[in-house]
Amino acid sequence: MRVFVTGATGFVGSATVAELISAGHQVTGLSRSDAGAETLTRAGATVARGDVTDLQRLRKAASGAEAIIHTAFNHDASADVRQQSENDRRVIATLGAALPKNAPLIITSGTGLVQSATGGPVTETDPHAPSSVFPRAAHVTDVARLYRLALENGQWGARYHAVTQQGVTLRAIAEVLGTHMGLPIQSLTPRQAPAYFGPLLQLAQLDLPASGTQTQQRLDWNPTGPDLLTDLRNTDYTTIS
Repeated sequence: MRVFVTGATGFVGSATVAELISAGHQVTGLSRSDAGAETLTRAGATVARGDVTDLQRLRKAASGAEAIIHTAFNHDASADVRQQSENDRRVIATLGAALPKNAPLIITSGTGLVQSATGGPVTETDPHAPSSVFPRAAHVTDVARLYRLALENGQWGARYHAVTQQGVTLRAIAEVLGTHMGLPIQSLTPRQAPAYFGPLLQLAQLDLPASGTQTQQRLDWNPTGPDLLTDLRNTDYTTIS
């Protein structure tokens, strides 16, 4: 299948490109830079130069695809989140207009947008919060495989959760990172937190209980990657720039 991927050189997008190519799909990835284009070429993908903010060029780049996977998003913490989400809505509409009727368009969101109907972990069938209320963990290799499975076997209009574990606390993550990077680990009071986290405070305070059980059953998705804390412990932080 001819698949167009946005965010193709990003953390999740690059893994998705590799997963699709290994499964025999023909991939075209969007890249803003020469370095990104070289990375995509080495991976075996075709390169479309451009940026998701240039909607006319984006639609041209996506034309001819039989499916689209949209992983790009502006994560600038200093920008207005609602405007970012509105911009993303326009990108999604442009991508949809470039596809043939009934062709798969897979977009990316987060479980923080889903409202639990029971008070427990959110599931794939729970209603999602509209952007007016809140504009919008698994190993990256498992996430990439889920994108492919959703492309090949997913149902129109369905939502899938890339969730393999629950109950990982921010403190546990900080302890692993602090230990491996030789940094002190310190608890903050609610009064101290805003000055430290700044615009990321809302994200740091979110509790996002979610279940991926239905996704695993419906798509035969069997995650095999390490859990989050194990993956963090095994990361070589000396190579991160």
